[in-house]
Amino acid sequence: MTSRDDTLVPINSADDHYCFGCGRLNPYGLHLHFYPLDDDGGIWAPFTPRREHEGYMGMVHGGIISTILDEVMAWSLYRRNVWAVTGRLSISFRKPVEVGVQTRAIGRLVADRGRLLDVTGTLVREADGVILAEAQAVFARVPERQAEAWRDRYLPAGAE
Repeated sequence: MTSRDDTLVPINSADDHYCFGCGRLNPYGLHLHFYPLDDDGGIWAPFTPRREHEGYMGMVHGGIISTILDEVMAWSLYRRNVWAVTGRLSISFRKPVEVGVQTRAIGRLVADRGRLLDVTGTLVREADGVILAEAQAVFARVPERQAEAWRDRYLPAGAE
């Protein structure tokens, strides 16, 4: 795993929108930023949960964890200029995700089956790399016209 480099430019630097996962304008959103992980197209996102993300006392709500994993998997595709939506998502919650504890979400494309794409996501505790949650998903490519519109909206100019 590559160490975090704060000088990296986020993949999703065009964040002037209301997406709950990655949009800067949503006051209730997660405001995630995604960074290249390696040459094989993987990405990562730092996330330190706040009290607003709590489910049971001191633990992050499973829906928030699911959202983070869904987002990091989607952006692992967008980094490859593949625009798709979640078709199926399966999550295993391994250990509690604690409020205030730094985590790292990692997304990777596993298989490109044409219209369908198999993707994985992992949420680890930053301090020791312990796996907190894992996800497997199948994404479906959107029509090219939709992909073009989203590419123009969510990626900075010249990012391809």
